[in-house]
Amino acid sequence: MSGTHSSPSRIRMSGRSFLALTLTPEAPLTDWLAALDHQIQRAAGFFTGKPVILDLSLMQASTPDLPYLLPALQERGIRVLGIEGGDKTWPAVANWEWPESPMGGRASGPVTIPENDMTPTLPPTLVVEESVRSGQHIIWPDGDVVILGAVSSGAEVTAGGSVHIYGALRGRAIAGIGGNADARIFTRSLAAELVAIDGFYATAEEMDAKCTDKPTQVLLTGETLAFKPLP
Repeated sequence: MSGTHSSPSRIRMSGRSFLALTLTPEAPLTDWLAALDHQIQRAAGFFTGKPVILDLSLMQASTPDLPYLLPALQERGIRVLGIEGGDKTWPAVANWEWPESPMGGRASGPVTIPENDMTPTLPPTLVVEESVRSGQHIIWPDGDVVILGAVSSGAEVTAGGSVHIYGALRGRAIAGIGGNADARIFTRSLAAELVAIDGFYATAEEMDAKCTDKPTQVLLTGETLAFKPLP
């Protein structure tokens, strides 16, 4: 054996900065969420892919509807990177997954949500990079939803466009809400509790048995759901 020793591999690191938006909710929260929905409608996809800091400095431990604030933001596709200005010991937020805000950030001034222009754009797609667990409800009222994992029994995915599930569909998938009859549902394994497109639905007992546990697409033909095998 040689008496020489190889030097350790060099670990390459570099810095990268991102702009995080700060949302500061105000009471009553139902009115604030309604105003947020209006802003999102004005500029669809504005929050997509953007990290958000949730500032609770205007909230109190007893603020009505506070327990539902974080889930409501997540249902709107808003990615909360950190939470500040509140107290994680408040009973109202006891069930939250409380991410710590990144250190060293500085305020950069107010951000204006732009108005949508008249140029037609494709509706935004929501990509969920994990399985949807029992009790979870994903709502994306404008575009498609892509689930890279499975949808568990007791979970539900709702989309204005189509629903694409790369794993098994064991819960409920609802596509085409708001009148999109061309929406479809795709899954690698159909074992659903319920599927629906544009208000027309089928329960587990009403689905085509030939497609059970197999790659399947669901589409609307007239007023009937059709089940077709995927390659």
